[in-house]
Amino acid sequence: MMKTKMCTECHQQRPLDDFHRDGTSPSGLRYNCKFCVAKRWSEYKARRPRRKSDYLPPEGYKETQPAPPPAHVENPDQEKSPGQEITDLAVANEQVRQLHAEVNRLRHSVLTEERVRREILKLAEAPSNPPTWLVRTDSEKGCYGVPTLFLSDQHLGEVVDPDQIGGVNKYNMEIARARWRRCIEKTIDLCYNFLARPQFDGIVLAFGGDGVSGDIHEELSATNDEAVGTTTLELADLISWSVRELRKAFGRVFVPCVIGNHARMSMKPRYKCAAVTSFDWLAYQMASREFAQDPMVTFNIPSGLEAHWRIYNHRYTMTHGSQFSGGGGIAGVFAPVVRGDARIRARSTQVGAAYDTLLVAHFHQLKMDSRIIMNGSLIGYNEMANACAFPYEPPRQALWLTHPRYRITFSFPVMPEDPPPTGTEPWTSWHPTTTLPG
Repeated sequence: MMKTKMCTECHQQRPLDDFHRDGTSPSGLRYNCKFCVAKRWSEYKARRPRRKSDYLPPEGYKETQPAPPPAHVENPDQEKSPGQEITDLAVANEQVRQLHAEVNRLRHSVLTEERVRREILKLAEAPSNPPTWLVRTDSEKGCYGVPTLFLSDQHLGEVVDPDQIGGVNKYNMEIARARWRRCIEKTIDLCYNFLARPQFDGIVLAFGGDGVSGDIHEELSATNDEAVGTTTLELADLISWSVRELRKAFGRVFVPCVIGNHARMSMKPRYKCAAVTSFDWLAYQMASREFAQDPMVTFNIPSGLEAHWRIYNHRYTMTHGSQFSGGGGIAGVFAPVVRGDARIRARSTQVGAAYDTLLVAHFHQLKMDSRIIMNGSLIGYNEMANACAFPYEPPRQALWLTHPRYRITFSFPVMPEDPPPTGTEPWTSWHPTTTLPG
């Protein structure tokens, strides 16, 4: 026997197929049949004509006349009682129901970091703790500790025209690759050939963001050497190559990463899902896939704007620094960075994540201190720095050692470009003292 249900509008027994589904109803079906819904909607549109985009029609509705009811069913066009008159409230309820369904559908389709990692990039759970070799304090006697190479602001894809800045710098993809490789090679050279009896527990390779130039400014879109998708792949390849070379030289590598502002996928900065919508983050994830099964290499790719780790007993926090603003005057970039450090340090202490040293990129000026380390850049001096009359700074990156007892000790600026020859001047000189008369 065919199951039926009574329509509360036309008061006719109809097959269940003649009713729309409704998850909020105890029976799982709407209280009125499809014929009444279609008729009600048509009358409503005739009474209050609007554009189609103003209202969403009920699910399954078509702008055609409904099929006639079966012969054994009374005509649903019969006159309804006053209590059954169509009201605006019923139509509004229908729209609310459909909007709720759309919100639920969008909620399931939102890209989150873990969904991208697991479903798209096929990556395992991100490690939450640093490797044990990084935090142990029983290093062998004579060990210099752990060197940290801070790489940031490579701006892959950006072109610097020397004719526009007085010939002090030139930059393109070919030069970027060469500078990047020299940074890694000089890091190995400084650590092993400029220290007596070098011995290290491993190395930290910290990425401070802005690996790609991006398209956040119209002038960058017009002048970049390559498209942002190509430079993202190039960034991932260079990261992988760097980790491989440092692993050969130091045995173990820890790679903390944060995103920059140039690599974002939107014109305006985002605060929600900022990491997952960054080309920097995508390049870090692609590079980490190569070392997923290597216990000697650990990536730390956070979901937010900061990375936290410690070397022995020294605690580090790294952020790109584009959120720091308000510089200028005689203090230059120091004012916004010091204020930003004070805010982050206060908030981190409140939540139990206090740190000793803050690592900041973004400003393209190398300044090293026990509390704040500001990194230089790989791109060097460009048209924006020249137009704003910023102090000239050659391309360079920060390198320092963290000792298990003495914390930050040696520091070296890694210069990817060799300085020009100085001629045959003596290594030191002085002026003779002038004898005053009388």
